[in-house]
Amino acid sequence: MNHIKKISYYIKGAACIIAFPWNKFRSKAPLVSYITGRFITMIVLLFLLGFAMFGLMALAPGDVVDQMMTQQLMSSESGGKGINSAGAKAESSFSAGQMAALRAEYGLDKPFYVQYFKWLSRVFVHHDLGVSLVSRAPVAFLIKSRLVNSIILNLISLVFITLFSFLLGIYFSSKAGTNIDIAATFFALFFHAFPGILLLILLQLFASVTGLFPVTAYPDFPFSYAPGKFTFSYTYHVFLPLLASFLGGVGGTMRMIRATMLDQMGMPYIMALRARGISERRVYLNHAFRNTLNPYITGSANLLASLFSGSLVLEIIFSYPGIGRLMYEAVLQEDINLVLANSMFISALVLIGMVISDILLAVVDPRIRYGKQ
Repeated sequence: MNHIKKISYYIKGAACIIAFPWNKFRSKAPLVSYITGRFITMIVLLFLLGFAMFGLMALAPGDVVDQMMTQQLMSSESGGKGINSAGAKAESSFSAGQMAALRAEYGLDKPFYVQYFKWLSRVFVHHDLGVSLVSRAPVAFLIKSRLVNSIILNLISLVFITLFSFLLGIYFSSKAGTNIDIAATFFALFFHAFPGILLLILLQLFASVTGLFPVTAYPDFPFSYAPGKFTFSYTYHVFLPLLASFLGGVGGTMRMIRATMLDQMGMPYIMALRARGISERRVYLNHAFRNTLNPYITGSANLLASLFSGSLVLEIIFSYPGIGRLMYEAVLQEDINLVLANSMFISALVLIGMVISDILLAVVDPRIRYGKQ
């Protein structure tokens, strides 16, 4: 008990030593200290996420060496050999000693926490994400192009959802209770509740039956081949996936903005503005509209996270070469280096989006301050 009390005493003393300069810094620069604290929290969350990912992959049955043995067995069977000869060939190619040597080479014979800390030291000391255990290609090379494709797709979705949500939300708030408002609310609820995977499948079936759109979401030639032609082809290929993402996201966001506008229009300051003879357009756009930005900015990070998580299904169904599809393939192959790097990049993007949304919230609303209350 005495040792526990001493340890507790030392921890409290260290916390006090750290807290004093931090509180002083916070009082002088509240917003900067808040951003710094959020980035520190983000680093801690990423560390815990990586630790959990390594632990979950270790609990999964088999590993990448087993996957290689299975692929060897399947390729032997597809070559017209009998099952017995295929099994013998796989056994000869992958003896127990060779499999143990491969696991030792990949570091899979160590506990998952040892593997994780080795990965962290390689990333932060040598700035190396390692190589894929399956394709043997550098992880950074595999992620670079896929990540750019996913960011472009999701940013386009976010821009269209934001633009049309504000336009429709403000318009239908001015038509509250009318038939057109009731119809718009019904369709918004319908598409918001409609399963996204089913909508994607139906749109792909529509493209396959009619032939009006391609069933894949990416051109069959690179951007460097013909930039202008690629841009038009990309727009044509990605139209249906973007339509599915738009219909799934615009309903909930539009209803939130409509509800916020209706709430603002009933406030006393709106009545005072109308009593002063200010035009209805200025009341809507210059005053009520600004107060609808707060809940949208707060929820925009969650919207971005939902877009990235939803793009996994989109990329698989429409064969879009994005980070979600790469993550799916890496999980199936139990390629731990690729899985961890993918998850870290996606999580970092979402957490950075949350920090940016908090900063924008302080910029657009002068009532919000991140210092001591």
